[in-house]
Amino acid sequence: VKVLRCAGPENPAVTSLCFDSRSAGRGSVFFAVPGTRADGHEFIGPATEAGSVAVVCEKIPENPRPGVSYVQVGDSALALSLASEAFFGNPSRRLKVIGVTGTNGKTTVATLLYHLFRDAGYPSGLLSTVRNLVGNREYPATHTTPDPLRIHGLLAEMLEAGCRYCFMEVSSHAIHQKRVGGILFAGGIFTNITHEHLDYHGSFKSYISVKKAFFDSLPAGSFALVNRDDRNAGVMLQNCRARPSTYGLQGPADFKGRILESHLDGMKLLLDGREVWTRLAGDFNAGNLLAIYGCAVLCGLNPEQALTILSRLAPVRGRFEALPSEKGFTAIVDYAHTPDALRNVLGAAARFRTGNAQLITVVGAGGNRDKTKRPIMGQVAAEFSQKLILTSDNPRDEDPGEIIRQMLEGIPAERKQEVLSIPDREEAIKTAVMLARKGDIILVAGKGHETYQEIGGKRFPFDDTEVLREYLNVKGENADLSV
Repeated sequence: VKVLRCAGPENPAVTSLCFDSRSAGRGSVFFAVPGTRADGHEFIGPATEAGSVAVVCEKIPENPRPGVSYVQVGDSALALSLASEAFFGNPSRRLKVIGVTGTNGKTTVATLLYHLFRDAGYPSGLLSTVRNLVGNREYPATHTTPDPLRIHGLLAEMLEAGCRYCFMEVSSHAIHQKRVGGILFAGGIFTNITHEHLDYHGSFKSYISVKKAFFDSLPAGSFALVNRDDRNAGVMLQNCRARPSTYGLQGPADFKGRILESHLDGMKLLLDGREVWTRLAGDFNAGNLLAIYGCAVLCGLNPEQALTILSRLAPVRGRFEALPSEKGFTAIVDYAHTPDALRNVLGAAARFRTGNAQLITVVGAGGNRDKTKRPIMGQVAAEFSQKLILTSDNPRDEDPGEIIRQMLEGIPAERKQEVLSIPDREEAIKTAVMLARKGDIILVAGKGHETYQEIGGKRFPFDDTEVLREYLNVKGENADLSV
C-alpha cells in the first residue's frame, strides 16, 4: 500500500486496530474505510475522541486533532488487511490456508475439507458461512468471510491451537473489499460462477473479474484448482501464477469423476478410476466431492486415504438435507438461493421422483438483494415443480408480498393460477406437508442452515429444518447432519 502523506507524531504506542469508531479506545489505530452504506472518514472524529492515537485514511481531515498521527494511503481497506496480518504476527505464513470461492458449493467444500483433514490427523480450522471453527472451538459466523481483523485473529488462534490447515470460504464481497488482501494462500479452489450479487457488482462481467482477482493474487508455489465443467474456469487461470489443476465430470480434467448411482441417501462415484460410496446426495455434489478430493491430493494426502475418509463424511447442515416422514414422503432442506443453485437442487430432487409422485417446492427470495434474479427463481421453480408455494425468505426491509409478486412475473401465465402465495414461511411449510402424499418430495429452499428470519430489519428465530421436523413428527436424532 502506497503511503501518500504522514502528519502528526511519529511512532505512537499502538495497542489495537479498529475500523469501527465504537471499538476505538486508548492506543488504537483507526482505519477509515469507505463502505457501501457509510464512509469511515465520517467517523475519524469520534474515533480520535475515544482515544485512537493514529488514523489511516485516504483523506486527512482539514482540522486534524493535535497529538494524533495521520497516515494517508491510496487504499485504506487494503491497508487494514495488511496491518491486521502484521499485528497478529503473519499467521497465514505459518498455516496452510486454502480459499474456496464460487457462487455455489463453497460451504460444502470448505466444511468437508475441514473434516477430512482432521480425520486424516491434521488439526485444522474453518471459516465459513455456517460457523468458524478453531480446532474444536466454535465461534458464530456473521459473514461468509469475516473482516480482516477477525480473520487474522482467528488464524492466530488456529496457530496457537496447533492447527496446520485453515479452509475458508472467500466471497466476492470479501475479495472486492480487500478483506483477504493480507492472506498468503497455499491454494485456491473455484467451484463455479452463476447469476448472483449483481446488485453489488453491477454486472456479471464485474462479478467474474472480482473472482478472477482472487486467483490473480495467488502466489507462485500455491495451487489453483478449478471446475473444468464451468465455462469460466479458464478465465480464472489466465495470468495466474499458481500451479493450475482442474476437476470435472464432463470432459478432460486432472481429477476426473463420474456418477455411477444416485439415491436420496447418497451416491456411488467413480473418482480417478476408483469407486467410492458417499453419503452426500444430489448430482451437483459430485463436483463438490471432486474438488475436495483434488484439494486433498494436491495438499499431499494419499489418494486412497482421502477416498476412504470421503466416504465417511456426512452432509453439511441445510445442504440437501433429507428428512423422511412417517407418511412415506421426503422433505429436503437446501440453502439454494440463486437461480442456478435452485435449478441444480430441483433437478437433483426431480430425478428421485417416480410414477405419479410430486415435487412440492417452497421457495422465496431475499429482500434488499439483487431483484433481477426473482423472476428467474420463479421460472426455475415452476419448471421443475408439480406444486409450487412462494413464500418469504428474509424479506428484510422489503414488502414480502412485493417480492412474491416479482417472482410470479417469471412464471408462465398458464401456471400462475396453480401457484400458492403464502408469505408466512411456517404456514407455507405446513401447507406443503399437508399437500404431500406417499412418494412425494418436498423441497424447502433458500435458507438452509440459517436459524433466523429477517423481517423489517429485525431477526426472529426460524429454522426450516426444525419447522419441518415439527410437522413431520421427526425428532432431532440425525445429529450427523449438523456438521
